[in-house]
Amino acid sequence: MKERETLKVNNLGHLEIGGCDTTELVAKYGTPLYVMDEEHIRKICRSYTEVLSKKYPDSLVCYASKAFSTKAIYAICKSESLGADVVSAGELLTAISANMSGENLYFHGNGKTPYELQLAVDNNVHAVVVDSEFEIDLLDFICAHARKKIGVMVRVNPGIDAHTHKFIQTTKVDSKFGFSIADGTAEQIIKKIREKNNLEFLGIHCHIGSQIFELTPFELAVEKMTDFIVTLNKSGIVVKELNLGGGYGVHYTDEDRPLEPCQYVETIVDKLNECIAVKKIKAPRLILEPGRSIVGEAGITLYTVGAVKEIKDVKKYVSVNGGMFDNPRYALYEAKYDVALANRMLDEKTEKVTVAGKCCESGDMLAVDVLLPPARPGDVLAVFTTGAYNYSMASNYNRNLVPPVVLVNGGESEYIVRPQSYEDLMARDEIPSWIKK
Repeated sequence: MKERETLKVNNLGHLEIGGCDTTELVAKYGTPLYVMDEEHIRKICRSYTEVLSKKYPDSLVCYASKAFSTKAIYAICKSESLGADVVSAGELLTAISANMSGENLYFHGNGKTPYELQLAVDNNVHAVVVDSEFEIDLLDFICAHARKKIGVMVRVNPGIDAHTHKFIQTTKVDSKFGFSIADGTAEQIIKKIREKNNLEFLGIHCHIGSQIFELTPFELAVEKMTDFIVTLNKSGIVVKELNLGGGYGVHYTDEDRPLEPCQYVETIVDKLNECIAVKKIKAPRLILEPGRSIVGEAGITLYTVGAVKEIKDVKKYVSVNGGMFDNPRYALYEAKYDVALANRMLDEKTEKVTVAGKCCESGDMLAVDVLLPPARPGDVLAVFTTGAYNYSMASNYNRNLVPPVVLVNGGESEYIVRPQSYEDLMARDEIPSWIKK
């Protein structure tokens, strides 16, 4: 566990988050339970905005809300002067419902539907980040009918290997994301946008991957993107905004060596200022899009231990009342997590175990070969760094319920996502009339 002031062991030997004893949270809310630490979220937001305000004031931090999208997180981001990037109608409508201004919203995604593009136009988002030629024509058509003009950015592929898992690399040559700079496609697309009457070309966007610990890939991204700005300038094309995405690494296990969040931003800004001076380009507005780094370590998930099963000379399984329906990341790409018994934090970790979920899948694991004290039924098991891509990827697989989410701060706790009921689960089911006969 990576301790901090708002995530520590209290004097009872229990795990405490946001001033709340996790055993008391479990008694009040049950398990499985997602818990989010508001103070830590705000701390990370401020670490980004403070660096930018000093080193590059013409900028905006946009929360990459696919990591964790709820009304509460948008409300927090708004109060911390962040914008947001959204990738679906659901995310856009949730952000709008939390009173985020369309002027601070960027609509991403490589498969936007006509309905989603219409929503973007209707809600006056600052920019649609286009990712296909089809999308450009469709957006221009929608704007013409709405008698509106909308800002457009182009997602480009700078071709950088960020050394992350292949499923979260986004700028390989063979990628579903973006237009290639190298083969000239990106420039051609930008020229097409500039010919449209209802689209305003604002700038270029890239996102090189996720869970990146090194600084060099971000410096390379700045180098390549500013080189591209030089190329565009030679064709008389002005780049008003440069969006460099996110991807900053967080701590899941002790194998990870992330930097402090502000270090990524400082490196990017220093490199950008250098490139602006050397290449003699006009300084663009800078957009950054951290997501996981804002909410990832702020979240934990609490479970109740059930059966403990030992296969002699092979493995010991500790079963919990959750699994891939509330955290599919191990099943997707064998993600690693740190775990602990939240009610017995001071007990010595003497057993290597695998934490197994309750779904009917062999791959339903939450943590493999991790050390714990001898677990007993009824213990509270905590999985750390679950604030990103857990609730947002949850499902009702095996007709399990998606857990609720509680926000904690200063010893207080409150739902930000209420519990799902079995009635909710079945509410949209229908039996065709001919079967009822």
